[in-house]
Amino acid sequence: MSAKRPKGGNRDEALRAHLSKVLDWGDAHVTFDAAVKGLSPALRGAVPQGFDHSPWQLVEHLRRAQHDILDFCRNPEYVELSFPADYWPRAAPPSEAVWKKSIAALRRDRDALKKLAANADVDLFARIPHGTGQTYLRELLLVVDHNAYHLGQLVAVRQALGDWKGA
Repeated sequence: MSAKRPKGGNRDEALRAHLSKVLDWGDAHVTFDAAVKGLSPALRGAVPQGFDHSPWQLVEHLRRAQHDILDFCRNPEYVELSFPADYWPRAAPPSEAVWKKSIAALRRDRDALKKLAANADVDLFARIPHGTGQTYLRELLLVVDHNAYHLGQLVAVRQALGDWKGA
């Protein structure tokens, strides 16, 4: 069975619109904003039994990884980070201000990735010039997949801590 192409539809525009939306949609999973909403400050650094990371570590890991991918996509002088040291924080957030700064940075970088996806001057199928074969499309999909995975973990950690009210 073959799918019909929409009449008058522009596949490139449709792909870009879908990528922009999928970077923070909630159709198939919880959104980032819902996953962090109402999280008790006292539990941000708590690691529940049977889990490896606290809510803070997951949020900060999401921010660091997403920023790294964005930097890779747009910075010809990109320097690869060291895994796991550069991707995972060791301790709880030192303050409310640091927590808020991390969340704001994640949202800002997500918006920049959405703009990258929507930018018709960027060939999504082109290899990133300073990469080793990665395309812009691959990197955008990597962010979507990575964020969905860790947002699921964040919800599970909040459930284990008794701090999840649902989205």
